[in-house]
Amino acid sequence: MTVLNASTLGSLDPQVAVPGYDRRAVAPAIVHIGVGGFHRAHQAMYLDRLMNRGDALDWGVCGVGLLPGDRRMRDALDLQDGLYTLVVKHPDGRLEARVIGSLVAYLFAPDDPEAVIVQMAAPITRIVSLTITEGGYHQHPVTGEFRADDPAVQADLAPGAAPATVFGLVTEALARRRERGLPPFTVMSCDNVPGNGDVARRSFVAFARLRDQALGDWVEREVRFPSSMVDRITPATTEDDRELVAAAFGIEDEWPVVCEPFAQWVVEDDFGQGRPPWEAAGVQVVEDVGPYELMKLRLLNGGHQALCYLARLAGYRLAHEAAQDPLFAQFLAEYLDQEVTPTLADVPGVDLAAYKRTLLERFASPAIRDPLARLCADGSDRVPRWLAPVARSRLAAGGDVGRCALVIAAWARHAEGVDDQGEPFEVVDRLRDRLRTAAAAQSADPTAFLAQRDLFGDLVDDRRFVAAYSAALGLLRERGARAAVEALVGPVSAGARAAGGPAAP
Repeated sequence: MTVLNASTLGSLDPQVAVPGYDRRAVAPAIVHIGVGGFHRAHQAMYLDRLMNRGDALDWGVCGVGLLPGDRRMRDALDLQDGLYTLVVKHPDGRLEARVIGSLVAYLFAPDDPEAVIVQMAAPITRIVSLTITEGGYHQHPVTGEFRADDPAVQADLAPGAAPATVFGLVTEALARRRERGLPPFTVMSCDNVPGNGDVARRSFVAFARLRDQALGDWVEREVRFPSSMVDRITPATTEDDRELVAAAFGIEDEWPVVCEPFAQWVVEDDFGQGRPPWEAAGVQVVEDVGPYELMKLRLLNGGHQALCYLARLAGYRLAHEAAQDPLFAQFLAEYLDQEVTPTLADVPGVDLAAYKRTLLERFASPAIRDPLARLCADGSDRVPRWLAPVARSRLAAGGDVGRCALVIAAWARHAEGVDDQGEPFEVVDRLRDRLRTAAAAQSADPTAFLAQRDLFGDLVDDRRFVAAYSAALGLLRERGARAAVEALVGPVSAGARAAGGPAAP
C-alpha cells in the first residue's frame, strides 16, 4: 500500500495517471471557498487537465474551508501535499483513476481568518470561486433579498470583528485591494443557483454596503461576477470509496473522490483579471449562460428532486435503483417532458431530447451509488428554486401541474420523517424543525406545508395548484408513494414491478 503524497507519485500503480507537470511551479491565482467533492471532481479537475497540457501553471488553486467540518479536509490534504485520487466510475464497472495536482494550498479560515484575507488581497489572486451551497448566499428564496438579519452576518458587520462568513472574508479582502489601488479579483459562483453570478453580486454588494456605502458601490461597479453552469454527479466520499481506492490501485488516500464520467462546465466570459484557457480543457465559455443553466437546474437538479422524495418514501435508498424502476422512470420522464421542457428556451447547440435521454441513463447508472438521502437533504434550498418556478410557469401558461404538485407534496410528506413502511429517517435541512412542525399539521390542514410563503410564494393562493397538491398529498399519506405515482402514469406490469424493486405496502 502506498501512502499518497508528493514523494510517492513516482511509485504509484502505472494505471493511475499522475500530474505530468512540476507542481512547485504552480502559482495559486485562484482562491476557492468550499473545497468539497464536487469542486475536486470538477473545477480542480479541469485545471489539472490544462496543466497536464503545459497550460495554466499560473492558475493553481488555494482552497479555503469555512465550516468546522472542513478541518478534516485540511488535515487530509495537508498529509497528502494537496493531492487526492479522482476515480471515475463507468457504467460497465470500469474504474479510471488519476491524481489531481492543481490544488496547491489549503487554508482553514476558523483557525486563521487573517491568512485567508491576506491570500485573497494579494496581487497574485485573480479569481475567488465559490461552492458554498444553494443556501450559502443568504437570499430569500422568493424575493431574492439578502438576509442581513442572519446572526453570523450581523456578527461580521460588528466593528472590529474578525470575519467568519464568506461575505466578511471576501469583502475585507476587496476593501484592502481598494485601499492599496489594486484591481479587484473576479468572484465566480459555481453553485446550483439560477443566475448564480447575479445572485452572488446581489449578496456581496448588499453586505459591502451594510459595512460601508462607498465600498458597496465600488464592489458593484468594479467587481465581475460571471455566471456558470456546473454538472457532474459526485456522491460524498465513503469508507467504501477509500477501500476501493486501496484495493483497486494500492493507494492509501484519506479523502479520494468518486464521480460519473459525464462532466460539463459552461462559463460566462466576464473576468476582470484574466482567466485560464478553459476552452482547451473542454469548458464551454459563452456570452450567456442562462439557457444552459436553466436547462440543467430544472432537468437534472429538478429531476433529482422529482425522483428522490417519492423514491425514498417508497423504500429505496439509492438513486440508481429508483431510476431503474419502470414506474419511477416513467414518472420522471413524463415530468421532464411534459412539465419542465415547456418552461425552457432553446439552448444553443443542445438537443434537449438527447440530453434528457442521457440524463435518465446517468440517473440509472449502477456505478454511482448515489444515496437518496444526499439528494433529499436541504430541500428548503432546492425545491423553491428548482420546482416551484416550474409550477408557476405552467400555471401561467394554463398547463398541467399534476406531476410538479406531486413532487412538492412528496417533499411535504418526506418532512414527516418516516417512509411508507413506517421506517424513520433523518430529515436534513437548515429549516428542519419548522418543516417537521408544518408537516405534522397536515392531517388537520392539507395546505399547512404549502402555506410557508417564504418557500412557495403565492402557490397556496392558486386554487388549481392547491387542488392538485392536496389530492397528491392525500394519496401519499393514505396509500403511499407508489400508488400516488401510479395514479398519474398508470400501473406497471407485475414483471416490471418485480424487476423494479419495492412495492407499495
